[in-house]
Amino acid sequence: MTELILDRDQFTESGALSVETVTYVHHWTDSLFTLRITRPAAFRFRSGEFIMIGLPGDNGKPLLRAYSMASPSYEEEIEFLSIKVQDGPLTSRLQHIKVGDPIYLGKKPTGTLVTDALLPGKRLFMLSTGTGLAPFMSLARDPEIYNLYDEIFVVHSVRQVNELAYRELLESQLEGDPLLEDEDRKRFHYIPTVTREDFHTTGRIGTLIDSGKLFEKSNGPKHFVPEEDRVMLCGSMAMIKDHAADLEERGFTEGSNSQPNQFVIERAFVG
Repeated sequence: MTELILDRDQFTESGALSVETVTYVHHWTDSLFTLRITRPAAFRFRSGEFIMIGLPGDNGKPLLRAYSMASPSYEEEIEFLSIKVQDGPLTSRLQHIKVGDPIYLGKKPTGTLVTDALLPGKRLFMLSTGTGLAPFMSLARDPEIYNLYDEIFVVHSVRQVNELAYRELLESQLEGDPLLEDEDRKRFHYIPTVTREDFHTTGRIGTLIDSGKLFEKSNGPKHFVPEEDRVMLCGSMAMIKDHAADLEERGFTEGSNSQPNQFVIERAFVG
């Protein structure tokens, strides 16, 4: 493994950035890892939002990328889920980060994968691929969301089984979470699906929707109902565009912070 040597002297605090410390690193696979960092006392965010994090670039200026926060808004530390891109300007270095290393954290969280951007509804479906799971880990562990919906679904599609980050926690229905009640957990549903290996659920998310398998655990209809269902999308650009178009064909309207509606995507990651 390439050693990453970071000195706090390389980092400069500013009005836009604070310098935090890495407190935890976990490598799920050769291409996927989680890191956790300290949280400034004054830092506030809504579950589902993203923030800029980064390291000093070769020119000494901060090299930053947008990352969704995987931790709920009440956590004392901030967690992120990242892929490893060997030739990526930031992730090629970030993947080698260690506990105790400094890291840049932006001061202005934002985003549309928040409940404020949705109209009231009965069921919330959070559809994700790969690291798109991150904001939904934040939302699913926020007790407020269980006051807004009768049922919560986290759907995670990956290529291989070992890419199902947080699988044990999600399969346990978030067991051990300090703020969730037993009744909340009963209304939480985790649906992992794998596209390139044998698994109990296989196929892309669209296949699960069309077959009705996505709705098997629900007490409600076995199909989408625009008047009652709310949907969040996060993942690859192709996945978001395909499912946004599919939802619109089914009668859903995209929402935003200024104009809440029936489904939302994170446009900052789509372009």
